[in-house]
Amino acid sequence: MERIELQPGYSISRVIKGGWHLSGGHGKISEKQALEDMYHFVRAGITTFDCADIYTGVEELIGKFRKKYRDQFIAGDLPSIQIHTKYVPDYNALATLTKDETSRIIDRSLRRLGVERLDVVQFAWWDYQFPKYIDTAVHLSELQKTGKIRFVGITNFDSKRVQELLDAGVKIAANQVQYSVLDQRVEAEMTALAQNHNIPYLCYGALAGGFLSDHYLNAPDPSPPYENRSLTKYRLIIDEFGGFKLFQKALQVLRDIADQYNVGIAEVACKYILQKPAVGAIIVGARNRNHLENLQKLSGFTLAATDLHAINTIVAQSKGPTGAFYELERDKTGKHGSIMKYNLSEG
Repeated sequence: MERIELQPGYSISRVIKGGWHLSGGHGKISEKQALEDMYHFVRAGITTFDCADIYTGVEELIGKFRKKYRDQFIAGDLPSIQIHTKYVPDYNALATLTKDETSRIIDRSLRRLGVERLDVVQFAWWDYQFPKYIDTAVHLSELQKTGKIRFVGITNFDSKRVQELLDAGVKIAANQVQYSVLDQRVEAEMTALAQNHNIPYLCYGALAGGFLSDHYLNAPDPSPPYENRSLTKYRLIIDEFGGFKLFQKALQVLRDIADQYNVGIAEVACKYILQKPAVGAIIVGARNRNHLENLQKLSGFTLAATDLHAINTIVAQSKGPTGAFYELERDKTGKHGSIMKYNLSEG
């Protein structure tokens, strides 16, 4: 699996194993199976994990994985892993959040994961009407200086607020963003900022919750209720893109390209984002190790300029999504924001 030096001295796999699907919104999880899958992903070179303080049980699960295979890590039989978690304060806490409360949550992540230092903490903030996001990012930087955090990252901030954090002296090591064939909002303003300040993207949604796959080519438009939370979220993005008919045209373009490389639609969709400027890695929420063989194919081909042109031609026909990055999802009353869960750390 290809790797990248995200920041000087810190290397990650360019495919990151996502953890959201292990948090209960995608069906029943077998702990035994999840731990075995983690082992096989690491053996395959996918050594970087993404989780969050609000992903129910996922930090603890990764902590159990570290403990179970501790001897193999020490002996070098397994390569070292990197764990990226998130700090997502509850909506109800945004107006009054203190440094002590932030420190308490960071300490909780340390305990759950069983580590002395968090590799990357990706900071999120639900609502800009509460201005404490700047103070809170500074507090994370202060915790970084104590040794509890190696790198401070962010997720789902727009360009204006990223600049505000930079102006406040926060060193941002990575920016987790939604980025796919269907959603290229970051390109309007964010990518130039990312390149100027060396803030690589860690991209979720590259497969649109599984919609960007052969499974949906020439398939009927699925009707709600959908199988899991990811499909609920990304079916809305398909509407923003231009609807299911245009989505099918995009899948066919991807399929035609995939035929040239003996891969699937999903691999082409992933590679398209991996070849974008400022992209460090993609986060793939593979449910089990059955996807490993296909993920490993990503290292075996590179999309040609003609392939990129074909994809960009269909993207140019899309209607959106438009606006500042994550603006749609930030509206609690809108169809994108209303499906979010805002207070998962309460208690």
